[in-house]
Amino acid sequence: MEHLIPHAWFSGLPQWALLLLTAAALGAVIKGADWLVDGATGFAYRLGISKVIVGATVVSLGTTSPECGVSVMAAWSGEPGLALGNAIGSIIADTGLIFGLGCLIAVIPADRFVLVRQGWVQFGSAVLLAAVAYGAWALSGDRATLGRGIGLAFLALLVGYLYLSVRWSREHPGPAAADAAHAVAAGASPMPRTRIAVLILAGLLIVLLASRVLILSVSELAEHHWHVPRVVIAATLVALGTSLPEMVIGLTSIAKGHREILVGNVIGADVLNVLFVIGASAAAAPLPILDPTSSIPAIALWVHIPTMLVILIYFRVIIHLAARAGRFRRRHGVPLVLMYAAYVVLQYAVT
Repeated sequence: MEHLIPHAWFSGLPQWALLLLTAAALGAVIKGADWLVDGATGFAYRLGISKVIVGATVVSLGTTSPECGVSVMAAWSGEPGLALGNAIGSIIADTGLIFGLGCLIAVIPADRFVLVRQGWVQFGSAVLLAAVAYGAWALSGDRATLGRGIGLAFLALLVGYLYLSVRWSREHPGPAAADAAHAVAAGASPMPRTRIAVLILAGLLIVLLASRVLILSVSELAEHHWHVPRVVIAATLVALGTSLPEMVIGLTSIAKGHREILVGNVIGADVLNVLFVIGASAAAAPLPILDPTSSIPAIALWVHIPTMLVILIYFRVIIHLAARAGRFRRRHGVPLVLMYAAYVVLQYAVT
């Protein structure tokens, strides 16, 4: 994304131009998310599969692919340390901030069949990453890396996850079939395949490009016109930037009444950040566990990974409660948002 829309394009622009770009990008992000959610919903109806599964596979693959590309290019360019921090930070933002806000805004339905399976894959992926990272550090100390073998193993697990997702969706077509039957009864015909493809691809492209413009415009305004400290920008706007597509898509899915897509997108994005982003990056070049360019080289071990595990352990608890009740309650979102806020403050304090 840096090659498509470089930061240099925004340097030195007057405040009015940056404000105009911010407004235009915000409008484009909202419209692109609207198209993507419509396309994903049409895809679920046409194939008779759960919208949670569509969010966890089709939508999540789309939103994490650019991040994967950036991380792989960084690894090839001799900056592999960026991949690990970006992926873990995205998991924390997706689950803590995005799903937490989603719970606060609306009551989100919980499909026990899907959540129990997808949720355990999400949690297991994070635990596997933590075990590999701490194990490598225990064996190799400051020279610890996630090697190509680990990257290829993660990619193999990714293939298995996608296969299982499709298989599970076929074993549990009930909600999707009911939704499709309701749509037909209401006089709606299935969306044409071509329209579904155009909505998904065009919506995804607009969301990704407009999100990049939005973050760069706001960052330039904050740093050079409003004089916000660089460390604050790094711990908030830049960290949020990689998860902005998931946030916009999740909030749009709530507004359009397809709340299951939010759940699936968060869970799927978390899984893919481990198996896809880190897996592909480590396969391209070994990823160092400690970041020598950081003021706190071991921040991944002492801040990022522990925060990720705490948030996902709590998420497992509320999945269990929601699966029994049939929905996530608004109060479930409060601890998630508070944990994300504490994480941002902690990063600001130690860097």
